[in-house]
Amino acid sequence: MSNDACGTDGEDIAGCRDDSYALILKLIAIAAILVAGVCGVAIPLVGKKRRFLRTDSNLFVGAKAFAGGVILATGFVHMLPDATEALTNSCLPENPWSKFPFSGFIAMMAALGTLLADFVGTQYYEKKQGEQSHSGKVDSSDLVSESGIVPVGTREYNEKVFGEEEGGAMHIVGMHAHAAHHRHSHSQEQGACLGNFQEDSHGHSHSHSFGSSGGEDDEFSVRHIVVSQVLELGIVSHSVIIGLSLGVSNSPCTIRPLIGALSFHQFFEGFALGGCISQARFQSFQSALMACFFAITTPIGIGIGIGISSIYNANSPRALIIEGILDSISAGILVYMALVDLIAADFLSKRMSCNTRLQVVSYLLLFLGATLMSLLAIWA
Repeated sequence: MSNDACGTDGEDIAGCRDDSYALILKLIAIAAILVAGVCGVAIPLVGKKRRFLRTDSNLFVGAKAFAGGVILATGFVHMLPDATEALTNSCLPENPWSKFPFSGFIAMMAALGTLLADFVGTQYYEKKQGEQSHSGKVDSSDLVSESGIVPVGTREYNEKVFGEEEGGAMHIVGMHAHAAHHRHSHSQEQGACLGNFQEDSHGHSHSHSFGSSGGEDDEFSVRHIVVSQVLELGIVSHSVIIGLSLGVSNSPCTIRPLIGALSFHQFFEGFALGGCISQARFQSFQSALMACFFAITTPIGIGIGIGISSIYNANSPRALIIEGILDSISAGILVYMALVDLIAADFLSKRMSCNTRLQVVSYLLLFLGATLMSLLAIWA
């Protein structure tokens, strides 16, 4: 792009500008993306009361794998190339923007920052959960001492370590939890898929089935609290950018394909986020608040874009730098969350390894989601 074009709207040069028709398409986009986002995030939240849509059903695991592929492709194929294009634009000074791969570096640092936030958040909620558990044990001991009744049996050998899901799924973050998992599970490797009763070295018989008690459910949900919050942060950061980009455009040629692409993307992104919120077991108000915040972010971005479209120049150096940096950050967060907290958490679980049919279907859906979202880059 020549320097003369940096101060003008590229759509004028392309010859595909129609302000009135573009405004109609933007309003359609707001409605379509809002409906897609609401439907996507609501299905796991409402469907958890339906057997076939519960978060522990095979259907949900398969759909989540598809959504994980969509999010992974969003980061690699859509956000990162857009960031590279913006930060290497000829409208920016050659030094330093063309001398160093800023987009990849910023995405890498964002992924590492997400890992740090993931770890710190997990430690915080684990400590908080431990303090609550300890407080409960102290209260229970006081009641026992007053009544003189001694409870028979403890959860010493049957309780899950932090970081272990139902069926033995192990999360990546939390190194000491990973070590504790190996110490805890070495005696249950045989028959783990069948949920058999195992005898430990102390002679106690206990079950390792997929069921769990209330306390274990609390520990299981702690991890998903962190995942849902970090995932929403990554989604919101790039939703504002894509909404703003669509809103400032006055080219029907650009907006028309974006409506379908962003609706598809918003639906499955919402499904993945809704699943994480559902697994975190937030209160109804908190779940609804997070779901609504996700659903309205892109439409709000489009609305802001419409408001500033007359004065906004997408080819100005400031706009290119801001867009490139935010796209890079979003790419790093989405790639990390997709690989670590959505894909690895499910695909490395005992439940997946014990069900060959579920493995095959989930892998096919994962690759299908990533491929379809990547193909959308042809049009949007």
